[in-house]
Amino acid sequence: MKEEINWESIRRDYAVTERSVYLNSAAAGPVMRQAFEAANSFYREMMEEGDARWEEWLDRRERARGLVARFINAEPEEIAFTINTSSGMNLIVDALMGRGRVVSCNLEFPVSTWPWMHRGFGVEMIEARDGAIEAEDVRRAMTADTGIISLSHVQFSNGFRAPLEEIGALKGQHAIVVNASQSAGAFQIDIRRMKIDALCATGHKWMTAGYGSGFVYLSRELLEKTRPRAIGWLSVEDPFRMMYGNEFKVRADAAARTELGCPHFAGIFALGASCNGFMETGTQQIEARVLELNRSLTNRLEEAGWRVLSPLKNEAARSAQTLLAADEPQRLTEYLFSRGIAVTEKPQGIRISTHLFNNQDDIARLLAALEEHRG
Repeated sequence: MKEEINWESIRRDYAVTERSVYLNSAAAGPVMRQAFEAANSFYREMMEEGDARWEEWLDRRERARGLVARFINAEPEEIAFTINTSSGMNLIVDALMGRGRVVSCNLEFPVSTWPWMHRGFGVEMIEARDGAIEAEDVRRAMTADTGIISLSHVQFSNGFRAPLEEIGALKGQHAIVVNASQSAGAFQIDIRRMKIDALCATGHKWMTAGYGSGFVYLSRELLEKTRPRAIGWLSVEDPFRMMYGNEFKVRADAAARTELGCPHFAGIFALGASCNGFMETGTQQIEARVLELNRSLTNRLEEAGWRVLSPLKNEAARSAQTLLAADEPQRLTEYLFSRGIAVTEKPQGIRISTHLFNNQDDIARLLAALEEHRG
């Protein structure tokens, strides 16, 4: 049985909590101590020793790849490192050329739809009802002309969490593509159980690994059936032997073939440390923690007479984000910032993000500041 988690101890791994109430992980999460130390260690090594640890860094990269794979229940060969969500999604688009039209929805962040449109895919937009969609909505949108389902696990717009397992159960011959940037680090992801074919995520939000880090998952089936649109000198088999000839063979066995050029070691090591830290805590426990905080927040907001716009009727659709209605979002966001509270301004109000390092005191300070502003 897993020991009870000391959340206050984990909170101390996030220095931002010492100076502010940080409720903004959906925009950019603070870097956790372990991720900072991993990236800082690399830069110190290179500062003091130059390129002397190249082989060691390559080994550490593969260890980080293994951690990311375990984090989402994939195989290391199915993981490639990226620098953000957009780079990962474009790799996925490359891998699914010719697979038919795309089913998505009108809640989506543009990176889940625009890259498909840019490459000539037609995109069928499901209209959300009451800020949510259901698996049945996806099923109705699927036709003989569609072949891809592209959705976010958690929507940036209002925090709606999609029923990925239900969608996976009815996908048929469609490929499921998931933008996990608003869920990875807060919610459990199991690409096998959810029947996900491709997934991308950034490290700078809920993963708390900083800008310039991210990953993409491409299923072994996709890797076997496709070839990358762009390659680099490390994308081929035995690059140090082949680089002196005119013939080369692109790696067919690994998503790493999409990594162009020399690795961004600092971001990779930070991401690996982040995955390791989350798995040591327990992804199931983290999910329960962020949901507990979100539930407490929304209950207290509604009791105080505030209007929550995030869909809350279905508990399974709840996430760690809360969209709160406000008449003057910019003014409210600036007021909260002046009180040491970080949230995101949105057209309809403010977005509040509660992550594993937040606590009830953070929620109480937010509620007090909101009441002061309402005055």
